[in-house]
Amino acid sequence: MPAEPAQKKRFNLIFLLVAIIGILVVNNLFTRYFAAQPLAFSEFVDAVQKGDIKEVVVSKDKVRGEFKKPRNGRRFFVTTRVSKEMRELLDKHGIKYEGEVESGVMQFLVAWLLPIVFFFGLWFFLMRRMASKGGGDFLAIGKSKAKIYVESDTKTTFKDVAGVDEAIQELRETVEFLKNPDAHGRLGARNPKGVLLVGPPGTGKTLLARAVAGEAGVPFLSISGSEFVEMFVGVGAARVRDLFEQARSKAPCIIFIDELDALGRARNAFPGGVANDEKEQTLNQLLVELDGFDPTTGIVLLAATNRPEILDPALLRAGRFDRQILVGRPDKRGREAILRVHLKRIVLGDNVDPEKIAALTPGFTGADLANLVNEAALLATRRGAKKVGMEDFTAAVERVVAGLEHRTRILSEKERRIVAHHEMGHALTAAALGADPVHKVSIIPRGIGALGYTLQRPTEDRYLMTRQELDDKMCVLLGGRAAEKIVFDHLSTGASDDLAKVTDIARDMVKRYAMAGELGNVVFDLDPPGLLNGPSPMPRPREYSEATAGRIDEAVQHIVDTAWERTLVTLKLNKDLLLEAAAKLLEQETLSEDELKPFFQRVRRPDTP
Repeated sequence: MPAEPAQKKRFNLIFLLVAIIGILVVNNLFTRYFAAQPLAFSEFVDAVQKGDIKEVVVSKDKVRGEFKKPRNGRRFFVTTRVSKEMRELLDKHGIKYEGEVESGVMQFLVAWLLPIVFFFGLWFFLMRRMASKGGGDFLAIGKSKAKIYVESDTKTTFKDVAGVDEAIQELRETVEFLKNPDAHGRLGARNPKGVLLVGPPGTGKTLLARAVAGEAGVPFLSISGSEFVEMFVGVGAARVRDLFEQARSKAPCIIFIDELDALGRARNAFPGGVANDEKEQTLNQLLVELDGFDPTTGIVLLAATNRPEILDPALLRAGRFDRQILVGRPDKRGREAILRVHLKRIVLGDNVDPEKIAALTPGFTGADLANLVNEAALLATRRGAKKVGMEDFTAAVERVVAGLEHRTRILSEKERRIVAHHEMGHALTAAALGADPVHKVSIIPRGIGALGYTLQRPTEDRYLMTRQELDDKMCVLLGGRAAEKIVFDHLSTGASDDLAKVTDIARDMVKRYAMAGELGNVVFDLDPPGLLNGPSPMPRPREYSEATAGRIDEAVQHIVDTAWERTLVTLKLNKDLLLEAAAKLLEQETLSEDELKPFFQRVRRPDTP
């Protein structure tokens, strides 16, 4: 929101300061004129005897009066009465005497005004502190916290967004409507009231929303779903109302609510749980506002979430969020386009190929790729290079995927031999079964607990897997443990993560994919993942018998045992090659794809079961 001009603020401050000084001066003059001069009672007696007193008012303890002629610039006086006996005694001995004049004003200030001022000041200070921690002014607690960007601020356009061509095409209609609503609606069509951007974190949902505002050249009101809810009851609904009032005053404009799931969670989504009335009131107010505004006024509501499965159904019905756009992970071509956008900002070497980097990064989102480019630039800077080379990107991929190298972590010679044979077991099993190619094998510890790693990367994007490919994947995971068994005739704890992944794959094959023939084409997993493969928001109870559960466990055990036996057979065929490759790995600590190729060319492939 545009800030108040500095000159106007300065003028208001000077005006307030002058007014305060003027009030103090007038008050001082008034007080000095009408203030009563404290007078000793003996002086009052002398003044009476000399005839200087014009009139007096006698009370129980005090005598107030007016001089005929002002003394020391004051016309009025006040003195405290002294008893007759005391006056005679003091006069007899020639002692000057006076009574104590008690100030009623000071008593009032100390007893009443100062405590009131103190408590009001303390209350106001505490309220301001709480409001500042909440991100706003206490006196404007019900105001919307939306950040408003005008056309000159929103410089992002569709040229700055890559890898989501389908989403951009869908949003171009919104831009055209905001630019020219009459031409766009000439056939009676209306623009969708709300557009919901759905996708995993880091895929560019917020960037797309800003690009829409930049292309349309209209104000952009941005707010997070969590900023509506405050500690005070009713604040969320008030902020929703204020947000739409601001939008109506600035139409045509775009309202963007990020992380909509913080505000639009389904009501009573968890039976037996505690309802949050404040959040429900805020959601109800948002639903009312969505029904109340006319899309022809030029207001477009954009929202983003990565948890669409927990949103309230009333929020997603037609007439509210009419259009839902999936912003998914980019494919190889999309990753290459995103990389070209980010590579413009760094100094590149001649050997950098965005297509090769895209091939090494399946599953990366736009945010991951931006981080990858930055990591590569940092690595090149660290080694004192003048340009960022392809080797820096390869090292950056390893750092992002496997974690930071820990060369200071010293392993014993026995542990190094176990890790070397373990990692080569993975690599040779992958080569023998034709699984995803291995790019690098290392026994340098990385990340939190990895003592070594085998870097595999698919040659193309995959959207489904066959039963044979899942079997091969389990065998590759078991390759490290099988190598330890064949070479050392014992097992270690280094395969714990591999075993967990194998068990998950086998259980999914039985319960979700119905790949266990003896159980038929029945799915037993009643807790399917959410829309974006996240955890299900509402777990469901098991709906099959104990006997069926036992058969499921037996099927899972059979799949894992079959993969284990197949892996042992594969590595026993290549035991000599395994020992040779592990010795080479112990010598060099890291083997690249080119150094591994001679071993892979000699590997013996088992018969496919």
